[in-house]
Amino acid sequence: MDKKYLEEETSIKEILAPYLKNWKYFFISVILMFVLAVFYIKSTVPIYKAQTSVLIKDANKMPSAAGDIGVLQGLGGIGGMSTNSIENEMGVFASKTIVEDVLKEHNFQTPTYTKQTFYDLELYGVTNPYIIRVIQEKKNTELPKTPIFIKTRGNEIILSSDEWKQEVKTSYDKTTNLPFATIMIGKNPTFKASAKVKLSEVYFNYNDFESTVNGFQEALTVDLLDKEGTIISLAVNFQNKDKAKDFLNGLVRQYNVYAINDKNIESKKTKDFIDKRITLISSELGNVETEKEDYKANNNIVDLPTEARINLQLKEQSKAQILELGTQLELNKILQNSLNKKGKGDVLPLNIGLENDGAVKLIQEYNAIVLQRNKYLENATPDNPLVKDANKQIEEMKSSLSQSLQKNVTSLELAKKKVEGQLGGSEHMISKIPAQEKLFRSIERQQQIKENLYLLLLQKREEAAISMEITADKARVLDKAFVFKNPIAPRKMVILGMFLLVGALIPFSIIYLKGLLQSKIIKRADLTKLTKIPVLAEIPRLKNKENALVSFNDVSPMAEAFRIFVTNLRFLLPSKESPYTIMVTSSVKGEGKTFISTNLSIILASSRDKVLVIGADVRNPQLQRYNPSMKSAKGLTEFLSEDVQNVNEIIHPSGYNDNCDFIYSGSIPPNPSDLLQNGRLDELLVMIKEQNKYKYIVLDTAPLLLVTDSFLIADKSDVIVYVTRSEITEKKYIEFLNHSNEDNKLKNVGIILNGIKESNFGYGNKFGYGYHAEGEKSFFKKIFKN
Repeated sequence: MDKKYLEEETSIKEILAPYLKNWKYFFISVILMFVLAVFYIKSTVPIYKAQTSVLIKDANKMPSAAGDIGVLQGLGGIGGMSTNSIENEMGVFASKTIVEDVLKEHNFQTPTYTKQTFYDLELYGVTNPYIIRVIQEKKNTELPKTPIFIKTRGNEIILSSDEWKQEVKTSYDKTTNLPFATIMIGKNPTFKASAKVKLSEVYFNYNDFESTVNGFQEALTVDLLDKEGTIISLAVNFQNKDKAKDFLNGLVRQYNVYAINDKNIESKKTKDFIDKRITLISSELGNVETEKEDYKANNNIVDLPTEARINLQLKEQSKAQILELGTQLELNKILQNSLNKKGKGDVLPLNIGLENDGAVKLIQEYNAIVLQRNKYLENATPDNPLVKDANKQIEEMKSSLSQSLQKNVTSLELAKKKVEGQLGGSEHMISKIPAQEKLFRSIERQQQIKENLYLLLLQKREEAAISMEITADKARVLDKAFVFKNPIAPRKMVILGMFLLVGALIPFSIIYLKGLLQSKIIKRADLTKLTKIPVLAEIPRLKNKENALVSFNDVSPMAEAFRIFVTNLRFLLPSKESPYTIMVTSSVKGEGKTFISTNLSIILASSRDKVLVIGADVRNPQLQRYNPSMKSAKGLTEFLSEDVQNVNEIIHPSGYNDNCDFIYSGSIPPNPSDLLQNGRLDELLVMIKEQNKYKYIVLDTAPLLLVTDSFLIADKSDVIVYVTRSEITEKKYIEFLNHSNEDNKLKNVGIILNGIKESNFGYGNKFGYGYHAEGEKSFFKKIFKN
């Protein structure tokens, strides 16, 4: 199998091992947290979510046009007053004004409860036997911190609180003066008795109005269902379902009342504004019409365009008449000149366009007489009476004609002057027309503007009056307030999961922190992480009343552990002839050196090899602990100080095994280090080896960290057994061991882990591979064993 895979598998096992071996604590913790979770769920007040959705009508499409803003917009020039944005409407729903109106409508200021097993149940509507109204709050007074209990005795009501020195007695529908407010308690006519409602344990909590409003505002959630639409969702989370629905429905109702009132206020203000404008415009229109009338009267104008047309016609006619009169005048003058220059025998021109019939007739008669005279002269002389008579007639006719022409010239000149006067008048009138027309049009324009504005205002006044009569709700209810079937709190599965998770985390955290903060050696893996020195064996912790020494043919877990120890120890022994010197030491006292040395010698001796144990810890002798009768026996100290010369005098039978002998430490010397360095110890070992009696010499030495004694003996040993003890030996001591080994102060070292718990044993949860004689423990003993 791949080495890397084995290392990874071992690492995972090591990580999980402390948690798996303490599975019982996880089990107990999870069970306890499960019970707490069930109790918490049972004792937590269930909270239900209520919701309603409304459609905010688009004011731009409504006849009222957001009150009367649409009316005013029709006047032109009025902008920026369109319907509020949907975000503003959401703000109106959550406003303090709307919430206050809802709270005034319902008795939300004094929530009433009744005691139950796990939690107090809120009473509302048909479940509440009382209607509690706050008549007046008392300012600058301390609010009650404890519930106020209600008890009844007939029509008498008894109020009590832990904060009051005495009870307050009152009756139904009677104002009651309390330290913080004046209230009135009445019977709820809709109350339906229920087993859940214990009338003897009913109480109410009092909150001032402002705090209640703030609480409901915080509980209210206003959301826009669609960013492109105008559908608003309103939701609250309450204990009582009916209370939640009443609050939401009241919120929508008050919003519509607010919107209608706001619209009517705007409508009235708009109508008043229009009425004022109509009065003003009517007055201005009358002034303009009066001005127009005065202007016509002053300028003799009936109709200015007709007057202009007539004057133009008169001008053209006058010009034609003047031309015609001038022509006739010239013709008359021409005839006058001709008449004066012509002789008696010359005729006058006749058809030259003269329009004087009398003159034309005289010219015809004159020409006839001249022609008759000329005809007479053809046959007669000038003296002929006919000629003379014709001459006389010609003279008379000439005089008459001359007078007629002159009269006609005078008449024409007078007529011409008259027509010329008329022409001047027409031209004068025509020259005044542009100025008159400009002024007249200005007056007419003012009149037209005032008339149009007047008519428009009349129309808008009617629209405003109609708008005041329209009372359609601004918020149309899509979903009336409803409550979701399942409560949103407590969330049973979430709470259960959280408690179970906490139940698992508590032992996990304790074990993890304990391992993180653990500074002592606990198990074999701790040693293998800290040093490359081989671990020879793990010695189990002694149980109560268990013999500290192994016996012959012992199959206990401890005996098996020492046999494993001996087997692994033989691999460290050098290839040489016996005896073998084995030094047993440790870091500090109390790690079990003497215990290991004694049992090691017993196991070695059980194979009929002779073993000698020397108590080399002369500072703190412990070997005689297993044989108190030898406490005063001579030992190593006496030999080193030369009080005893013969080594056999200090060798004593162990009393446990015939193949095992002891050299006890003897008395405690004042100078242990000097004795160990005086050379007598070398002589002792040489004497023992020369006897060829013992195969193993076990040296029970002093701790390395406390004194230097063991370092003085280390070079005389073939193998050094370094004893550590679970939960006693500090991890930092292993670093000292490593340095000592690297510096060759200690050679050929093997480690023993002593006093290890069964659960921390490196090769499984059982010692001795099942050969010990312990009976099988019950399930509960296994769980609660130490």
